[in-house]
Amino acid sequence: MGKRAAGILMPISSLPSDYGIGCFSKSAYEFVDWLKEAGQTYWQILPLGPTSYGDSPYQSFSTFAGNPYFIDLDTLVEEGVLDKKDCEKVNWGKKPDEVDYEKIYKGRYPLLRKAYENSDISKNPDYQKFVAENSWWLSDYALFMAVKDRFEGVEWTKWAEDIRLRWNNAMDYYREELYFDIEFQQYMQFKFYEQWMKLKSYANSKGIQIIGDIPIYVAMDSADAWAHPELFQLDQDNVPLAVAGCPPDGFSATGQLWGNPLYRWDYHRNTGYQWWISRMSYCFRLYDVVRIDHFRGFDEYFSIPYGDKDARGGHWEKGPGIDLFRKIEQALGWKQVIAEDLGYMTDSVRHLVYESGFPGMKVLEFAFDSRDSGCASDYLPHNYPENCVAYTGTHDNETIVGWWKSITAAERKLARDYLCDHATPEEELYKCFISLIMRSAARVCVIPMQDYMGLDNRFRMNKPSTVGTNWKWRIKKRDLTKKLQKEIYDVTLRYGRKNWD
Repeated sequence: MGKRAAGILMPISSLPSDYGIGCFSKSAYEFVDWLKEAGQTYWQILPLGPTSYGDSPYQSFSTFAGNPYFIDLDTLVEEGVLDKKDCEKVNWGKKPDEVDYEKIYKGRYPLLRKAYENSDISKNPDYQKFVAENSWWLSDYALFMAVKDRFEGVEWTKWAEDIRLRWNNAMDYYREELYFDIEFQQYMQFKFYEQWMKLKSYANSKGIQIIGDIPIYVAMDSADAWAHPELFQLDQDNVPLAVAGCPPDGFSATGQLWGNPLYRWDYHRNTGYQWWISRMSYCFRLYDVVRIDHFRGFDEYFSIPYGDKDARGGHWEKGPGIDLFRKIEQALGWKQVIAEDLGYMTDSVRHLVYESGFPGMKVLEFAFDSRDSGCASDYLPHNYPENCVAYTGTHDNETIVGWWKSITAAERKLARDYLCDHATPEEELYKCFISLIMRSAARVCVIPMQDYMGLDNRFRMNKPSTVGTNWKWRIKKRDLTKKLQKEIYDVTLRYGRKNWD
């Protein structure tokens, strides 16, 4: 991330599609072309893992697997393993600008199963190579998902003891009993990987780099926790001793209880951080740049006793610090990482980000927040260092239009004073905020698509600590206009961030 550049944040799920959710379809390739013509260098997406209850990409069944929702059905039709009419018969939901996850779940897997059954994958050398090269995670994941389906989706901590604790006889039994279900899971991962790598290669050929996103933690209900309990703070029955979250602050009086298992950092240290090295190595096959969510957890992590109803009983524990990233660099060489260093910052967290050399994040919406006056000035654009990535907001924030409507009159005056602008109509003000960070010293600026479009909070991606209304927004094909493209191109060019490749 050496030169001044710009990018757009838009998840794969938000792409236009005939099948209820964005995927690796023709629309994805057209969006890459659109980004190129808009002068962009980066396309930032959200995690690509298979989602579970709540549909959050940050709570996945695997840290390595891909989401089968993103497999393009039209490509399978072209391969002759699906019938277009079968795809068109499915009820994908009524709203073209919203994902209906229940309908996607019920409609997509039967089609993918039919495609698998129509595919003679046993004779496909590319499939065999993929399975062999990825067996170190794929074998456990495919078995995990097949057993989960057999037990009607119940989390693995409630499975029968023999398979929950991975006794050899149970493992052998289910591998034989569920042979075709396991192979189906492997087939979906093969297709995901094949289609994604083709799309990524196309993006790179157009000068567009992919910024991937990984959560620091894995979900408790995941193949990772089931297959490798030694990596986590679990007891002899694989029950968590403590779980992850965030302490109470000005935004939440009871803090945030995420519920993810915490890492057993002494074990990771003793193994030379091999699991983390494998994880990051795999990420850099999928992405050009990796944003690591909740980076401060590597300095100190918040430990909440398992069973607590909220985060108030938690305490801070020391994380692995710079040692982890030095070991990763020794193994993989220098890689492009973005450190998500938002939230409560201490001197030791700042020092870790500095030592790592990774660019941190700056979010404009935080600059005028009266609840967080202690560090609000860090987010004022004139204070941005060159080595950072600047955002108007992230997937967890309000849209810039929604934010403006929700802040206090005093905060709006502060923002207007900072802009030296008391004349621009409110309905156009979002453009001023985009220009504000684009002209900052930040080497890279990434703007959520909703902010470029001037959309309000009805189109926000996620409201933390809520379930059922998030991760649904989709863009309509007709919204990707030449007019919008030119506006983005102009502001990108104006502040020296155009992609010249």
